[in-house]
Amino acid sequence: MNKIGLIAGEGRFPFLFAQAAKMRGVFVSGFAFLKLTDKKLKKYVDEIFWLNVGELNKLLELFKQNRIEKAIMAGKIPKVLLFNPCFKRDTGINSLLDKVVDKKDNSLLSAIADKLEEEGIELLDSTTFLSHLLAIKGTLSKREPSTSEWEDIYFGKDLAKRMSDLDIGQSVVVKDKAILAIEAIEGTDAAVRRGGRLAQRGAVVVKMSSPRQDMRFDIPVVGPQTIRSLIKAKAKVLAIEAGKTLIIDRKEAIRLADKKGIAVVAI
Repeated sequence: MNKIGLIAGEGRFPFLFAQAAKMRGVFVSGFAFLKLTDKKLKKYVDEIFWLNVGELNKLLELFKQNRIEKAIMAGKIPKVLLFNPCFKRDTGINSLLDKVVDKKDNSLLSAIADKLEEEGIELLDSTTFLSHLLAIKGTLSKREPSTSEWEDIYFGKDLAKRMSDLDIGQSVVVKDKAILAIEAIEGTDAAVRRGGRLAQRGAVVVKMSSPRQDMRFDIPVVGPQTIRSLIKAKAKVLAIEAGKTLIIDRKEAIRLADKKGIAVVAI
């Protein structure tokens, strides 16, 4: 592989991928979205193209013009944009949306992956060049969860797996084996804050992949922003899935967790 197209959404994920790819001598073409992707990304890629989120035809045409045959998706593209009246759709995205059976994340992303494949573009595993960022089983923070918190972790794990398998969301917030919040379209951070308001303090947040997780897209990702959301929610535990969750800026995330006595575990 000597050239790859980076379809870049929000957050730090695209930056880390670009850095890792370039360290391996791979030419990175960035495909970034106006009002969504951080503009600083242009400093981390070899070339960058800006487009609106709904411009699928333009995206495919740029891939063809630049003879890019491999791509990766990195960074979140909020699905709530679908319901924004300002969301501009071209004929390509309209056709794709008309064909999907529903608007679940997996349905939409699978359809995009299939469309890329039709155009001769292979969508690679999101952990390409970044497998070292996958969580390793064990307690990652200084503090170990208490006995009651471990009970909530395993209670939440089963629920999170079911919700993720149904493609509703990856995260749940629980306390004393009561379900406070289930992540839906709003994303993990908003779900954590919502659950935290109900718990008042001491909530346990569990984030799991789907039993049928497609590692090309929508894999669980946590980082400093996740911990900041836990701090605002006065939550005390974050449990993630070992081998299936990327930890962005791990040292900073764990430093923040340790500072506030939050236990972080990979199970």
